[in-house]
Amino acid sequence: MLVVAAPEQLPVAQARAGKPEAWDALFRRYQKPLYVYAYEMVHDEQASLDIVQETFIAATRHLGSLRDDAGFGSWLFGIAHQKCLQRWRKQDRESLALEELAAAPEEFETDPADLLIRREQEVEFMNLLNQLPWPQRSVLLLHFIEDFALDEIANVTATPLGTVKSRLHYARRALWELLKEKVQ
Repeated sequence: MLVVAAPEQLPVAQARAGKPEAWDALFRRYQKPLYVYAYEMVHDEQASLDIVQETFIAATRHLGSLRDDAGFGSWLFGIAHQKCLQRWRKQDRESLALEELAAAPEEFETDPADLLIRREQEVEFMNLLNQLPWPQRSVLLLHFIEDFALDEIANVTATPLGTVKSRLHYARRALWELLKEKVQ
């Protein structure tokens, strides 16, 4: 049995050697974070599941191209990022927002007024976030939701570190401006 304690001890070399238990460990470690990232990018549950599956299929095919086993996580997110970008380019942004609202899961709350207020806030925030250009939204999600360092985001998005810093700066500024407009 394969036990994984820390990201530094991921069984990448064993997965490269074709050991199924190593791939199982890698899948268990990255399945949920990849799904959350994909869902925040494409706003579609089934598409997000498909992206996770496509990401691992691509990873099994191209693991030999990974130069540094310690960078497996950012490499994997880079694949998922490209899959999201491909799918996002195919979708109409406005229809995605409408589908997201219609498909919002029911939640259990003791006070229906609290549920309504929270849902309205979540919808408003996502609408503001969706107004950002895709590269800025992606950097925000990777940094604040997935907790990637800026250099890892540069690897994931295949952009220079300076560009990542710039996108994050302008994304924060744009989000702040949108929020100020909303309040006024």
